[in-house]
Amino acid sequence: MAQAELNLSNRERLGKGGARSARRAGLVPGVVYGADISPCAVTVEPKALQKALATDAGWNTLLTLRGEGAFAGRLAVVKDMQLHPLRRTPEHVDFQAIDMSRKQAFMVPVMVEGRSKGEKEGGTLELIRKELEVYCLPTQVPSSIDVPVAQLEIGDVVHIEDIKAPEGVELVHDVNFTVITVVGHKPSDDVEEGSETSED
Repeated sequence: MAQAELNLSNRERLGKGGARSARRAGLVPGVVYGADISPCAVTVEPKALQKALATDAGWNTLLTLRGEGAFAGRLAVVKDMQLHPLRRTPEHVDFQAIDMSRKQAFMVPVMVEGRSKGEKEGGTLELIRKELEVYCLPTQVPSSIDVPVAQLEIGDVVHIEDIKAPEGVELVHDVNFTVITVVGHKPSDDVEEGSETSED
């Protein structure tokens, strides 16, 4: 799992007013929470946050938090981040302190491997779920869930239960939902439609 260090500062003024004040100062307001730690209101430099998360793991980058406060020295991951609707800059960030010895839930991106037969026939591959929830130890979080699609034809569907998770990783799901599908018309359909037209 990718790792980085991140410096945080205590945020003395709480609530929406405190968050707005932090943003006016060019900082990103946030909170650190988790097991065995009381919630801590913090701020972080936006460039430092961007640099720390610029790994293959993204939000799942294991962060060693630095600064003065109960969070100092704790390991955490970004659990949520609110972005400005237009500028797409961070407006607020939640850090979850984690226990390295306990399995937890993480969101991991889906990566498509290869090009499907259906696409070569003129179809379109649709990625229905761009992220999947996994349950594993923090040290076993994969950078992505890779799904080979070379054998998929038009009309084929990949469900969550069709996907093989890496060793030690469980794919969390209650229903067998669709992750990937290939849509379009098969060449044989065009032939049949042409035959029908010629008979008329």
